[in-house]
Amino acid sequence: MSQSSLLKSKNFLPFFSTQFLGAFNDNIFKNSLMLMLTYNVSESLGMNTLLVLNLAAVLFILPFLLFSSIAGQITDKYEKSSLIRKIKLIEIVIMLAAAVGLIFEQYYLLLFLLFLMGAQSSFFGPAKYAILPQHLKPEELVGGNALVQMGTFVSILLATIGAGIIMQFDANLIITATMVVGLAILGYLTSRSIPYGAPSDSQLKISFNPISTSFALISKTRETRSIFLAIMAISWFWFLGASYLTQFPSFSKDVLHGDASLVTLLLAVFSIGIGFGSMLCEKLSGQHVELGIVPLGALGMTLFGIDLYFAVPDRPDTAISWLMFLNEAANWRLLIDLAGIGISGGIFIVPLNAFVQFRSEEKYRARTIAVINIMNAVFLVASGLIGMLFLGILDLTIVDFFLVLAIMNLVVSAYIFYQINEFVARFIVWVLSHTIYRVNVKDLYNIPKTGPAVLVCNHVSYVDALLIAGTCPRPIRFVMDHNIFKSPFMGWFFRIVNAIPIAPIHQNELTYHQAFDSVSSALKNDELVCIFPEGKLTKTGEMNPFKSGIETIIKRDAVPVIPLALQGLWGSYFSHKGGTAFTTAPKRFWSKVNVLASEAILPENVSAQGLQDRVQGLRDSAS
Repeated sequence: MSQSSLLKSKNFLPFFSTQFLGAFNDNIFKNSLMLMLTYNVSESLGMNTLLVLNLAAVLFILPFLLFSSIAGQITDKYEKSSLIRKIKLIEIVIMLAAAVGLIFEQYYLLLFLLFLMGAQSSFFGPAKYAILPQHLKPEELVGGNALVQMGTFVSILLATIGAGIIMQFDANLIITATMVVGLAILGYLTSRSIPYGAPSDSQLKISFNPISTSFALISKTRETRSIFLAIMAISWFWFLGASYLTQFPSFSKDVLHGDASLVTLLLAVFSIGIGFGSMLCEKLSGQHVELGIVPLGALGMTLFGIDLYFAVPDRPDTAISWLMFLNEAANWRLLIDLAGIGISGGIFIVPLNAFVQFRSEEKYRARTIAVINIMNAVFLVASGLIGMLFLGILDLTIVDFFLVLAIMNLVVSAYIFYQINEFVARFIVWVLSHTIYRVNVKDLYNIPKTGPAVLVCNHVSYVDALLIAGTCPRPIRFVMDHNIFKSPFMGWFFRIVNAIPIAPIHQNELTYHQAFDSVSSALKNDELVCIFPEGKLTKTGEMNPFKSGIETIIKRDAVPVIPLALQGLWGSYFSHKGGTAFTTAPKRFWSKVNVLASEAILPENVSAQGLQDRVQGLRDSAS
C-alpha cells in the first residue's frame, strides 16, 4: 500500500491524525510559553531569561528520562488503542489547566504543566510506535514511519510559525488557551477511531522504579547488538538535529545578519527537507525495511554539512529579511545545503525506526521503544552541553561548530557501520540493485520473520548471495564454496556477512565438517542459512544436480526449508555465459532479476531431488 493509500486507511489515518495533532499541540504550547517567558520573565519571575529558558527545556526533557521505562512496560502490558485514548484524556486535563495558567499569567504553573506535557508525551511515544507494526504490513512499515516522521517535523514547523504569529495579537493569551484545549479535544476524538492494539505481554509485572528499570531495559536491549546500535544511531540523529536547530537564531542574527523572519526560513528549509527525505524512503527502500539506505543518509548529512561551512556568505552588517536573503543568489547554496542535511536526515532516521520496530521481540517492543526515548533524552541534553563546550569554552564560531558536527557525524556513522556489518552489506546490495540490476521479488513472505530456516536456491553468478541478501529483511548466513569465499573480488563481503565456507570432503575434510558445524550452530541460534545445493555455478545456464548436503543439514537440525529461485542472471557480467566470469567483456548491464520464493517444506519432507524439482519449477515459472 502506498503512502497516499495509507492516509486513507482506517488502520492508519486515525493514528496519524492523533499523533500529528498531539505533536502540533505540544509545540504550540511549548513555543508560545518560550516566547512569553522571553518577554515577560523579568517582571513576572524575577529570574534571568536564559536561565528560565534552559529550565523550561530541562523540564520538558526530564520526564522522558523518568517515565519512559514505566511507559514502555505499561504499553506492553495493556491494549494500546485504549491506552492512547486515556493518554489523550490526560492531555485535555493538562491543557485545561494550561488555559487557566495562560489567561491568569501564572508562569510557575505553566512551567509545571510543561513538565506534565513532557510526561504525557513520554507515555504516548512507546504506544504510538509499538502499535504501528500491529496495524501495518511489513511492506507498509517504512511508509508509515515516513509519514509519522514527516508529520512530526511539519507540526514542529507549523507550531513554531503559528506561535510567533499568535504572539503578535493583543489577545494572544486567550487565543493560545483556546487553541491548546481545542487541539487536545480534537486529538482525543481522532484517537477514538484507532483500531484495537492487542497487549504484547499481559502477564508483565510492572516496576515503578524509574532508575533501576531504565538500566534494566537498556541492558536487555544491548543483548541484541544491531537493535541497540540502531537506537544509538536514532538518538544521534536527534543530537545532530537539536544541535543545528538550537543555533539557528544566533546563526541568523550574528552570522547572516537577518531578522526574525530569516530564522523561520532556515527552520522551514531544514524541516521540509527532513519531511521530504522521510517520504522519499518508501521509494528508495522498495517498500520494505531497508538498512541499505541508512549509510546514504549518513553520507549526505556529512557532505552537505561540510559544504555548509564553505557556503556561508560573507555578508555586510546590515539586517535583512527572509525575502531579501532569497533575492541574493549567493545565499541559495546555503539553503540547498540545509535542505540536503534535512533530506539526508530523513533518509537516515526512517529506516532505523522501522528496523527497530520490525526486529524487536513483539512482547518487548514497547519497552525497546522506551529505550529510544531514554537515549534520545540523554543525547538531547548532551547536544546542549557539547554546544556550550565548543561555542562557549572553546570559543568556536557557529560556522566552525557546524563543520565539527559534520565531522562528528562521519566518525559516529563510521563506527556504527563498522560495528554492525549488516549496514555496509545492505548498502552494497542496495547500490547494486539500483544500478546494474533491477531486482523484483515475489512471495518472499514465505521466508519466516523469526526462527531458524534453510533457504535453497539455484546458483547462477558470483553476486547471487548479494541479491538474495538484499531482498530479505533478515540477515542470512550463506554457505558457499571456499574458493568463492576467498575470491579477491567478493571475499571481503562474504566475511562481512559471516558466510560459511565449505569444501568437498576429498579436498579439505576439516573445512567440510566445520561448515556443517557452523550451519548447525546458526540454526540453533534461530538464524537463516542459505545454501546453493548445486555446489558450483552453472556454466550452461541449466541447473546442476542438487547434492545431498541439504539432507545432512536437516537430519541434524529439523527446520523448515524454503526454496528460492533466481531468474534473469544468466548472461549478466558475473555469470559464466560465454566464458569464465571476469575474463570476458561484459555481456549486458541493467539486468532485470527476479527473486522468487516458494512455500516452506517441512523437514520430514525434505529431499535433494524434491527441492531441485521445486526450485526448477520456480525458475521456469513466469515471474
